[in-house]
Amino acid sequence: MKLAKIQFNPWDIYYQYLVEDPEIKINDYVIAETETNLEIGKVIELAEIEQKKIDEISKEKPLKTVIRKASLKDLEVVENQEKNKDEVMAICKKMINKNQLPLKLIDAAFSFDNKKIIFAFIADGRIDFRQLVKDLTRQFQKNIRLQQLGVRDEAKIDGDIGACGIVQCCKTFLHTLGNVSAEQAQLQQVSHRGAERLSGICGRLKCCLRYENDLYNDLAKNFPAIGRIVKTPRGKGEVVDWHILKQMVRVKLSDDETIIEVPIDKVS
Repeated sequence: MKLAKIQFNPWDIYYQYLVEDPEIKINDYVIAETETNLEIGKVIELAEIEQKKIDEISKEKPLKTVIRKASLKDLEVVENQEKNKDEVMAICKKMINKNQLPLKLIDAAFSFDNKKIIFAFIADGRIDFRQLVKDLTRQFQKNIRLQQLGVRDEAKIDGDIGACGIVQCCKTFLHTLGNVSAEQAQLQQVSHRGAERLSGICGRLKCCLRYENDLYNDLAKNFPAIGRIVKTPRGKGEVVDWHILKQMVRVKLSDDETIIEVPIDKVS
């Protein structure tokens, strides 16, 4: 038995399903049943799993099994649905304007069984869109769901090339967008570069700041705190700065206030 992580929409989270078919592989499209609909999704991760682990996971929520691998006919269904997306989004935008709602429509997604449409949007704060849902339900005669996204999700959908010159990580392999904080930029000693250089297409801190954060945390373990008085080969002084990659600290000597660089294994 295998456990798969499946993503039904590029801006959605992944869901766990059991896989019995040995022919199913990563990046394959599969048909699976959700709580409300029949959906087609992409296999993001796939790994062998023991029955004991299945039982542990199922205690919180029973795991469903993938129905089958998507056929060419199934993919044609999705392709035909995509042809209607622009028209559906145009109608939704008109209704958003009609209801005078301060939200930006980003995407529309159809369930595989064509019984549901999900409209993804961005907005500042909470939005009362109950009337909009009623209008859309009346218009399309389908189950309507509105899902609020963040600006990083928008970049994941519409973005292209990052500042590094290659396709954005979130559009290729970074399926889960984690937290990126100013503290990470400070630890990696790049915060002085300014928000413009540290921000991605989404306007938020670049996701790649996460990649080496564990290494920097590990390298910073033995550094004395900024402001601490330490002993150096040239006398006592106050730690005023670090250079994590060089494993050096800058110390302002107490005697003449000269600032020197000292390896961390030479201070105490």
